Amino acid sequence: MKTRGFNIITRLIILPFSFFAISSSALADVLIVADEFPAMGVLAAKLKSEEHMNSKIVSQKELPENLSGFEAVTVYIHKDLSEPAENAFIAYALGGGKLVLLHHSISSGKRKNAHWFSFLGVALPEGEVAHGGYKWIEGVSLDLVNLNPNHFIMTNKVSYPEHIAYKPTNTSATQGDLPGFKLDESEVYLNHVLDPSRTLLMGLKFADEKTGTVYMQSHAGWIKTAGKGTVIYLMPGHTKRDFENPTYSRIVLNAFTYKALSAIRGQ
Repeated sequence: MKTRGFNIITRLIILPFSFFAISSSALADVLIVADEFPAMGVLAAKLKSEEHMNSKIVSQKELPENLSGFEAVTVYIHKDLSEPAENAFIAYALGGGKLVLLHHSISSGKRKNAHWFSFLGVALPEGEVAHGGYKWIEGVSLDLVNLNPNHFIMTNKVSYPEHIAYKPTNTSATQGDLPGFKLDESEVYLNHVLDPSRTLLMGLKFADEKTGTVYMQSHAGWIKTAGKGTVIYLMPGHTKRDFENPTYSRIVLNAFTYKALSAIRGQ
């Protein structure tokens, strides 16, 4: 899904960041950029207690000028993504950083951003959900399944309490009786359209009680290279309750400890 606009922004953004140096003045391993903070407080505590990683939570307005000193930058922005933050996140990834996108970092409000979706290779189609249009539904239960049993993010220290019958309707991704887990009182995003420039990690299974339709789709977690860096997206995370789930929280922590070199080796 490469566009002329994205090629232009790549040239405009990456040049000033081509010679990133690791900043010794960084006060944290992980920078968390958010506009909703309780859930990120849970994540920051788990990073510290389980992985001994220090994190700093800031708003978009508090974004440091130089992101290169952070081992990872996390985006958890529900409302508008500002143009300066958008450009900074893209530059960070292209320059060699690990950009971890959570939940509503990909949502309909970002359609108006000039470069975000083209950079990510993602589309949220307009129209009715039954005809492939994007839709979000909150306050629901959904199942998540492991689509990549050989990948560090989906396996390292991860315990799956269930096996879930899964046959994706939107791709030829892994199917069968797959290891998985359930989230309650969460939010589901339906009909993300992804270009093929990524490795799939996690699928979703959701039964819409209002229509009786069962959705099984493969966009709930993925990883891709971006320039010299890496982008990881994990769809769950509507409230802090999602991050308190032991299976999902371990998957999120694995995204931070994952080494990008493994992506080159196809792991």
